[in-house]
Amino acid sequence: MHQEDLRRKRRRKIVYSAVAGLIVAGVVAGGIWAVTATDDSAKSKAPIAGVQTFGKLGRTHVQTPVAYPQTPPVGGDHSPVWLNCNGDVYTKPVPNENAVHSLEHGAVWITYNDQASPADVTALAARVQGKPYTFLSPYPTEPGKITLTAWGNQLVVDSPDDPRVEAFLAQYVQGPQTPEPGAPCTDGLMP
Repeated sequence: MHQEDLRRKRRRKIVYSAVAGLIVAGVVAGGIWAVTATDDSAKSKAPIAGVQTFGKLGRTHVQTPVAYPQTPPVGGDHSPVWLNCNGDVYTKPVPNENAVHSLEHGAVWITYNDQASPADVTALAARVQGKPYTFLSPYPTEPGKITLTAWGNQLVVDSPDDPRVEAFLAQYVQGPQTPEPGAPCTDGLMP
């Protein structure tokens, strides 16, 4: 009987030690997560040099072409049908009105003109493919070589290797500017 009592005490000690170890590990992991999450949040909210911000954008669904003041457009009235923006790479220009609807859903639209080399386009496609809420298309009439556009925000760069490209994606894909966060980027228009 004495042996059985000793075994029970040992088992209890082991269980209590294991539970205490799990609690300590959880507290440490939670602390690490909190510090890491705060760092990531601060990085994604840091201002990005060169980003232009535009306000007072309409959000009405229209069935007609829209004359946008920016090229490419950064928001405004748009088609009721969004453009697929689930890491889609388009090889031909896409309709502005559908692309703007995708921006409303929190997508980042990367465009390029004929100054972009085939290597530039390949590098941009690699950044977009398979990444939800992003899409890429040519935009022959845009003034900049490469333009990143989110609802109400735009950045022009000369190279896909510019570190601001990654910063823009981190900050604006489903970012705080998104009028309709979580709205779909699939089952839309596929021109």
